[in-house]
Amino acid sequence: EQILLMLYQAAIKNCKKAIAAIEEENIPKKGEYVGKLQDIVIELNNSLDFEVGGDVARELSSLYDYILYSSTQANIKKDQEPLEGCLKVLITLYDGWAQAIKSLKAQPQAQEAVNK
Repeated sequence: EQILLMLYQAAIKNCKKAIAAIEEENIPKKGEYVGKLQDIVIELNNSLDFEVGGDVARELSSLYDYILYSSTQANIKKDQEPLEGCLKVLITLYDGWAQAIKSLKAQPQAQEAVNK
């Protein structure tokens, strides 16, 4: 689960850097950061298990497709607005996963306390 959170953190960081590069009109850096963002999102999408994950995996895949589409539009149009939408989605997903992992880690300890 730490790797998952680290991937989201890296995606968020690259998305923010791409937005900054557009603001600074640094086109080479914009392309570099958008490329890194997309590589991470593709990796996240490839790691989905649709048999185990079911509807959740399908929803995540749709969100990843949205991020890939929006970041491509931002890259082509040199427009930071689509990236800001990507950033919101990434932060929401990161927060959700962090909370889910925290809850899962707390469950065994709570169960052990009940069993004692």
